[in-house]
Amino acid sequence: MRAIRAALLCAALSSGTAALAQPVISEAPPPDVAGVRLATVAEGLERPWGLAFLPDGSMLVTERPGRLRLVRDGALDPRPVAGVPAVHAMGQGGLLDVALHPDFARNRTLFLSYAHGTQEANRTRLARAVLDTEAHALRDLRVIFEVDRAKPNNAHFGSRILFLPDGTLLLTVGDGGNPPNMLDGRLIRENAQDRANHIGKILRLTEDGAAPADNPFVGQAGIRPEIFTWGNRNNQGLAWDPIRRAVWANEHGSQAGDELNRIEAGRNYGWPAVTHSVEYRSGNQIAPARSAPGMADPALVWMTTTAPSGLVVYTGDRFPAWRGDLFSGSLRAQDVRRIRLDAAGRVVGEEAIRVGRRIRDVRQGPDGFLYLLTDDPQGARILRVEPG
Repeated sequence: MRAIRAALLCAALSSGTAALAQPVISEAPPPDVAGVRLATVAEGLERPWGLAFLPDGSMLVTERPGRLRLVRDGALDPRPVAGVPAVHAMGQGGLLDVALHPDFARNRTLFLSYAHGTQEANRTRLARAVLDTEAHALRDLRVIFEVDRAKPNNAHFGSRILFLPDGTLLLTVGDGGNPPNMLDGRLIRENAQDRANHIGKILRLTEDGAAPADNPFVGQAGIRPEIFTWGNRNNQGLAWDPIRRAVWANEHGSQAGDELNRIEAGRNYGWPAVTHSVEYRSGNQIAPARSAPGMADPALVWMTTTAPSGLVVYTGDRFPAWRGDLFSGSLRAQDVRRIRLDAAGRVVGEEAIRVGRRIRDVRQGPDGFLYLLTDDPQGARILRVEPG
């Protein structure tokens, strides 16, 4: 039965967007979302990155320096959870995302993504472990997957984790960084167009880190079987849409050209062969075109840099008018974008919840409110979006 569900899901994720309209181009700050207020839930975090809700409503939060924290009833437990793997905490690296197994209530299993290695040779890893809340520790931790190539420098690890309804998971892997970063005699970002490695890809894995048999490139010579999509620069927001049965991802551009994409199995999202981005500092064109046959166009392009982060599809009842809309965090713009979608998934509008802090993650809580994780060196906090 699971194999049938997986096949149906892959079919659903391999069709549907080719007929959508050309990208919506966002070139100016959008109007404000009306009728909301922000409430502080917890504070005192250091560079938090990922947030997950436990069945009892408490929260797990990763801190990039390498700590996993527990928040109960608005209070941050002063003790980090023990048993977290050692991480490479430099630049954009460190302890990154956290996700619960779909059957967490029974097996207490969670997944952590993180940067591993050194300044000269590092890569994204994925580990699974069992959360022992009584001992305030992880046990039975094991690395189930790591990116096949080590890279230099401390940039673009990607690293969002998303479980799909068939029990497989998606893991985003960044392109390794900007020029002059090189690997194997070429700009490292060019690996995003090379399916012989994992760099600049979205991967689909089983809960044990293997490539599912129905992945789009399984059995094809010279292509890594874990690859789900390629041509991805640095996805740090990833969300399942239960209304349209689709996956959405936001992606950092270079200078401008941040993207929202509807993710389909086996598609090429263009980076760096096509892009709306230009080079940092020089402003020179990165690619000769913004679109090309055989490459997926974005649903939305932000030409004023937002630096997108956490992403969620709202399905709650606290804000009925928001149901089915996307909410995308922003590091640079320090807001949360409400992206209004029609039934087919076309972007029909954009608004902003102004926060005034870098937003690293956006999650819907079990209570139907939106929760935001701010990215501050010291004193970062969890905020709740409430009706105002």
